[in-house]
Amino acid sequence: MPKSPQNLSGNQIRQKFLNFYQQRQHKILPSASLVPEDPTVLLTIAGMLPFKPIFLGQRQSEFPRATTSQKCLRTNDIENVGRTARHHTFFEMLGNFSFGDYFKEQAIAWAWELSTEVFGLPPEKLVVSVFENDDEAFAIWRDKIGIPAHRIQRMGEKDNFWTSGPTGPCGPCSEIYYDFHPEKGDENIDLEDDTRFIEFYNLVFMQYNQDAEGNRTPLQNKNIDTGMGLERMAQILQKVPNNYETDLIFPIVKTAAEIAGLDYANSDEKTKVSLKVIGDHVRAVIHTIADGITASNIGRGYILRRLIRRVVRHGRLIGISGEFTSQVAETAIALSEDIYPNVREREQSIKSELQREESQFLKTLERGEKLVAEIIAKKPKQISGKDAFKLFDTYGFPLELTQEIAEEYNLTVDVVGFEAEMEEQRKRAREAHQTIDLTVQGSIDKLAEHIHSTEFLGYTQPQSSAKIEVLLVNGKSVELAEAGTDVQVILDRTPFYAESGGQIGDRGYLSGDNLLVQITDVKKESDFFVHFGKIERGTLELGTTVTAQIDSTSRRRTQANHSATHLLQAALKQIVDPTISQAGSLVAFDRMRFDFNCPRSLTSEEVEQIEGQINTWIAEAHEADIAVMPIAEAKEKGAIAMFGEKYGAEVRVIDFPGVSMELCGGTHVKNTAEIGVFKIISETGIASGIRRIEAVAGQSVLDYLNVRDKVVREFCDRFKAKPEELPERITNLQNELKASQKQLDALKQELALAKSDQLLAKAESVGEFKILVANMGDTDPDSLKTAAERLQQKLGESAVVLGSVSSPDKVSLVAAFSKGVNSKGLQAGKFIGAIAKICGGGGGGRPNLAQAGGKDGSKLTEALKIASTQLRSELGC
Repeated sequence: MPKSPQNLSGNQIRQKFLNFYQQRQHKILPSASLVPEDPTVLLTIAGMLPFKPIFLGQRQSEFPRATTSQKCLRTNDIENVGRTARHHTFFEMLGNFSFGDYFKEQAIAWAWELSTEVFGLPPEKLVVSVFENDDEAFAIWRDKIGIPAHRIQRMGEKDNFWTSGPTGPCGPCSEIYYDFHPEKGDENIDLEDDTRFIEFYNLVFMQYNQDAEGNRTPLQNKNIDTGMGLERMAQILQKVPNNYETDLIFPIVKTAAEIAGLDYANSDEKTKVSLKVIGDHVRAVIHTIADGITASNIGRGYILRRLIRRVVRHGRLIGISGEFTSQVAETAIALSEDIYPNVREREQSIKSELQREESQFLKTLERGEKLVAEIIAKKPKQISGKDAFKLFDTYGFPLELTQEIAEEYNLTVDVVGFEAEMEEQRKRAREAHQTIDLTVQGSIDKLAEHIHSTEFLGYTQPQSSAKIEVLLVNGKSVELAEAGTDVQVILDRTPFYAESGGQIGDRGYLSGDNLLVQITDVKKESDFFVHFGKIERGTLELGTTVTAQIDSTSRRRTQANHSATHLLQAALKQIVDPTISQAGSLVAFDRMRFDFNCPRSLTSEEVEQIEGQINTWIAEAHEADIAVMPIAEAKEKGAIAMFGEKYGAEVRVIDFPGVSMELCGGTHVKNTAEIGVFKIISETGIASGIRRIEAVAGQSVLDYLNVRDKVVREFCDRFKAKPEELPERITNLQNELKASQKQLDALKQELALAKSDQLLAKAESVGEFKILVANMGDTDPDSLKTAAERLQQKLGESAVVLGSVSSPDKVSLVAAFSKGVNSKGLQAGKFIGAIAKICGGGGGGRPNLAQAGGKDGSKLTEALKIASTQLRSELGC
């Protein structure tokens, strides 16, 4: 009797898969985070990624076989989400892995047994593919499994050779496809026909390592890496037309439809696409936030922000006007919490992040959409790169979102032009943050092949003898330089730390017989340390030997600040959120700055707790354990790596046992007690999702407190009060000032009204309307508005335009129009906005009342004259 696929839920499919391989001596492992351990990889995009070091032979596995259900996130073909039957951003990959244990024959046999015996897929509905040159796999399928040769397809490298990226482990693969329409016969089988076939199980025979040049060498062990798409198997077994209508996603789609007042089944295709996008993206978003990612404009944060904004926009496309993402997220959380309990544990963070991003985007979306509508109304052949960049830069529209909107109007976007605008912005940023003189860099590039890399001694030696390898003046190589000259020097060896990892370069001196060169900065260019300084005494000659001495006092202060940043990150993780990560830093002699991912401001209580915890660690005198080790070993120990940093095979680990462990090339104290004391100066937001703490440590705290103490003493003298009485005295003064300001504003209003009453007689009759255009001197904007409203009311059917100049570069304009004037097609907002442009400004408002401003007071008379002329023309009968 022919077999029939079992009707299983998504959870049942996942469990049956894991149980099958557990019974075959595979260790069931939990899903890794969507944030990979490897700092060079943005997101977990495949089930094998957590095992990459094992496949490469960098780390030994504790077990020869493993099986997982790995959550993955990809956005490389995001435009297909919702449009095809099985494209997703977030998906679960069921996998079984062998680390040098079994290989092709066993992997193929088990995949077939699982598919046909456990899930009940009829063999006659299955087709397989192999890599075109893989005769071994072909023979196993044909001779061992018994699949007819004509149902085994040989395919090229594009389809059947799997790589983990440009470099890394790779190998030929074999895929199993389900045939929805076997009645079409076995002739001319086209596996790319996704209306008939769906690939649901991919067996990768991981046996090579690919280098940057594309060369492939055999791995130490032959490994197995497989992936079965959970959503795809659910579609097959649940007999639904696409992955979105499985029990893994459809409840989310249904919730969105209910919020929009829609019935999914009876919706048109365009609406269904939007509902599917919401279903997919919300699932991706809850897991992304649960794994500690917050929305921002860089890296993973940008991907999250893009997904949330796509959800919001597709919600608007189906008629949802208000905030809704948290409600849909609740359904997604409920679907996932049994398998991934962290989504429920992080529920509040997920919903807070969604509400914040949705609210923020809704404010800009409407303005951005209006701009797009204005652009499209001009009927261009395509949206220009300049306009696309303006949408991105001003309104936060990702290029992809602009492309989506354009596509709805059968338009394209000038991507090349957009990239040109983006590159111009990058160029401006580079010019604003240039760290080394380009002429110096050019000279170094020319000399590089003739000199050795600088040997850095600064971790252990504050002083050393060194040879002058390169001597530059104004970027040009010279043989010698005299006193008073600014120079750039490269030594063969140096104790000076070069600016890197947020820590600024050392200060100090180069000295010799009757020679003194003050070094004010050190920067690293390639493998060379460039010392910037000025010759204070004597002559500096190329090739001579000097004594290089760092300023030890400045170094100690820098070390205290740098070690304090490590303690600060540890305290933030402990007190605020364990998913917090560094987003940038500055370590100077007198202060430190630490940027970190966090979607909200810290409370005053949190800031106090963080400061207290760090000072406790300082007082506990934790010894620093500094070691160089393989990067894999460092990660196994739990060392924190900064995303975006490039690390070599060996890394330097700074460990304050029980407190903090980070990969870092900077200089540090030997014991936390050397920091002395730590004080937070400020905590602020610098970008969406990015916070900044500025602080001081050690001697700098005393300097900071001395300045504060001086200010307090000055205020005490001025107010004749004790320090503890200052807040009350200042509050009383503020209240008095507010009361005085209110009285002054009231007097200004009365004066403006008095002036306006005198203008009534100057109103001019034009047809059935009164027109009054006047200059009210230096009247403030609020009083000007009040006067215009009152004059219009007294004049009845009228148009009133008033202007004033409170300073040469501050012009105020107000227009007040009656309903009769509006009926003639004149709107106050549009009218006064156009008039304000004459004064170098702009503005707008309601049809009956609007304000505008300008920057050129000398143009006010001209602007009012033009306003009067236009009103006569428009209202004249």
